[in-house]
Amino acid sequence: MLDNPAWSSLTTAQADFAEGTENAKRYKKGILPFIACKIDRHGVPADALGELDARIEPGELLYYIGRLPVLPAGWTTEFELPCAQMILSAPIPTPIGTPAIESLGPANADEMYDLIHRVQPGYYHKDTHLLGNYFGIRQQGRLVAVAGERMRHSTHGKPPRTGYNELSAICTEPAYTGRGYAHSLIAHLSQIHARAGLTTYLHVALTNKRAIRLYEHLGFRHRREISFWRCRKH
Repeated sequence: MLDNPAWSSLTTAQADFAEGTENAKRYKKGILPFIACKIDRHGVPADALGELDARIEPGELLYYIGRLPVLPAGWTTEFELPCAQMILSAPIPTPIGTPAIESLGPANADEMYDLIHRVQPGYYHKDTHLLGNYFGIRQQGRLVAVAGERMRHSTHGKPPRTGYNELSAICTEPAYTGRGYAHSLIAHLSQIHARAGLTTYLHVALTNKRAIRLYEHLGFRHRREISFWRCRKH
């Protein structure tokens, strides 16, 4: 499931957010700018992105994860972001001195978007929070740190089922970094996942050495390298 994470999410736990065909899908516009194709047992994607063409507006930016299929006419690739896909084997204990953690929802949509878009622009839309739980930390009433859930996968069939939940939008206002806020939020989410029988994982740019060191310290292990491709329809 994690070798083709967007497809796995769009065809299982997040199917209600999906649009597309049997071979190609996208998240509904405004939810998440991710597209995906079915892959075969060798990991080769179907060249089916053309089946999404009518569902995508000219100028729209989208991200494909993994081995990139042939792009339809009029589409271009703008860049490749190689990432580490990291997985957590056990929940993280709550660190000493964790500040108050607030559950965030629709009423916080604007301030979540403003913070995340300043720190990590491009991947988060105002309705991305509908995909899962989001939590934050405040200072003087202002939201200064946030973390949440993005892609979610579950197996088909009878229980016991297994599943994976991706952490995303882990960001802290630059003036408040170094205080352990990301550690506290990740620990909180990992405990929620463990209680639900889900495995926590995330993606991080290979160039973000500081974040990789933090995740390794918290107990994440490298599963594989996987690329995020930014594409545009002209």
